[in-house]
Amino acid sequence: QVQLVESGGGLVQAGGSLRLSCAASGRTISRYHMGWFRQAPGKEREFVAAVTWSGSSTRYADSVKGRFTISRDNAKNTVYLQMNSLKPEDAAVYYCAADSKYFAMIGTTTRAYDYWGQGTQVTVSS
Repeated sequence: QVQLVESGGGLVQAGGSLRLSCAASGRTISRYHMGWFRQAPGKEREFVAAVTWSGSSTRYADSVKGRFTISRDNAKNTVYLQMNSLKPEDAAVYYCAADSKYFAMIGTTTRAYDYWGQGTQVTVSS
């Protein structure tokens, strides 16, 4: 079992930045693809970004490309999401997720991921 705990959310003005962290425990995530998803009120959970187990490849939703950066530190068992130039439409609960299928391509759907954190709230004021 992998336990994931997100942190770093909060209230920020439009144009500002936040850095989310996802700390894993229970098992090393060095052989897991890791992803970030978000869910706004009344909407489905959507893919934001993902990184391969090695960190060699990343993938982003078109809506965040060029503004968000996903990274990982396997030594710290932690994944990060740097969010710059935040917009009001980025406001949501952000979830970290782990995919044990490290031999497969990065997944962009919720069903591709085996473990989920509880989420951290990001609020962007206009």
